Amino acid sequence: MREDSGLDRTALAARLRVQGNVISREQAFACGLTRSALAHRVRPDGPWRRLLCGIYLAQTGPPSVPQQEMAALLHAGSGSVLTGSAALRSLGLSTAEPGHFDVLVPAVRRPRSASFVRIRRTSRMPQRVIREGSRFYALPPRAFADAARFMDDLAEVRALIAGAVQRGDCPLGALVRELQDGPMRHSALLRQVLEEAAAGIRSIAEGDFLDLIKRARLPVPLFNASLYAADGTFIAKADAWWPKAAVAAEVDSKEWHLNPADWARTMRRHARMTSYGILVLHFTPGQIRTDPAAVTAAVADTLRVGSARQLPPVIARAAA
Repeated sequence: MREDSGLDRTALAARLRVQGNVISREQAFACGLTRSALAHRVRPDGPWRRLLCGIYLAQTGPPSVPQQEMAALLHAGSGSVLTGSAALRSLGLSTAEPGHFDVLVPAVRRPRSASFVRIRRTSRMPQRVIREGSRFYALPPRAFADAARFMDDLAEVRALIAGAVQRGDCPLGALVRELQDGPMRHSALLRQVLEEAAAGIRSIAEGDFLDLIKRARLPVPLFNASLYAADGTFIAKADAWWPKAAVAAEVDSKEWHLNPADWARTMRRHARMTSYGILVLHFTPGQIRTDPAAVTAAVADTLRVGSARQLPPVIARAAA
């Protein structure tokens, strides 16, 4: 079949190049491709394939993640911005394969979610974005917060937010500001996890431990507090610390300590804390989940012992 003589091959090639071989129907027409020529290219055995309604991939085979991102933005329309888990992956802040591509669009617009694209209408479009070629991403605070808002599982939100803060991917203050500026709807889990992070929670296991302590009506400890001797010597950073009993609890597991060297450091930290008169408990995430009664009993008993003695002169500084 002969293509329309009005086809601007140079313009079409340029458009495909900057958009990673992804193009919209309107863009193809603007380059001079006719409806019949477009239909011929996307025929079952043709060189192009349809990704979304009116969005095409100018190659055979499955699309890459960047090509799906481009398709999502073209589907959402001009000015749209990728956010959530898809943005985090492309920004190098997550390795998870995105199941959906969440795209922010102004609230006055009415595009619909389709296939792998989820439209997120908002009255608060990002004022600043990260651009990579023809693709646009929300900044990390917005992307992390939106990803959390789209989740309905507390453990997932803890893993996302606590991990981001612990790795330094996003400052806690920036996430708090994003929570305050954003919508209240769907933000309950994000708010809870940020409150935990402000109290020092830095992992899922520590969050589970906090839940257990609260359910057992035990005193709530400081999390990730730095401990110092009376002369200012640094002792250790405790996962959980009860100052009125000089008791520390460590959540230990190869799930969190990634190699034997890390585990050995944990044991040396235990010995160091003990040498300063600190009573140290160790629990695994599995124990916290499957045997909560034993964990709370151990904490309660150790707090009684610790508070009944003369406390060692240990100074604690809360996590920043």
